[in-house]
Amino acid sequence: MKVIAIIKYTFASIGLAMLIATFFLYQNTQAFLSTAVTTSGTVIELISSRSNNNSITYAPVVRFSTSNGDVTEFVSSGSNPPAYSRNDTVEVLYQEATPQNAKINSISDLWGAGLIVGIIGLVFFSIGFSIIMAGRLKAKKIQNLKTNGSPIETQFQSVEVNGALKVNGRSPYQIFTQWTNPESGKLHIFKSENIWFDPTSFIKQNKITVLITRGNPKRYYVDTSFLPEVAG
Repeated sequence: MKVIAIIKYTFASIGLAMLIATFFLYQNTQAFLSTAVTTSGTVIELISSRSNNNSITYAPVVRFSTSNGDVTEFVSSGSNPPAYSRNDTVEVLYQEATPQNAKINSISDLWGAGLIVGIIGLVFFSIGFSIIMAGRLKAKKIQNLKTNGSPIETQFQSVEVNGALKVNGRSPYQIFTQWTNPESGKLHIFKSENIWFDPTSFIKQNKITVLITRGNPKRYYVDTSFLPEVAG
């Protein structure tokens, strides 16, 4: 279904974009550190702010003096609980040309944004990439069964809605068939791949072909080539 294809490529694309952004954030921080001047600063105030989910964070305001004696203040990143208290002494890193863009020398201030973007990007990319790879592996398996599988005639049983999967409020259908293995006498139940329309009216006979791996009926593919293709 096109919606699933859009979702998997969207997740992978967003994740990849965020991972690329993480790389640039890392490069920018490295460039900043390579020319930064180190000095001491003092936390003179904590600014509280309330987010949309009603949580409060506390951002320290740091005052420090540059190498030429200019006094500069900057607001660092906030946290809850607050990472600093008023009058705390902190190590400050700054560029001489832009002291107002100084940072506290800590992992959260220097690398926090990159870590957050990177973790979220990795999650998005992993989800999208996993769905893509799972689809390709399944397609390869189906193609192998179509080429090398042993066809058997099975008894059509029913068409059922696959309620475990829902996209845009819709669930796909699956064709269920059964077959008794003449060698073992065991009954095997087969179900088709997901079908995004009701195939009931197109099933004109009780026999459905299933392709199985020789000696292993658990690896199978229900042949639904008799169904019409859905227009793109």
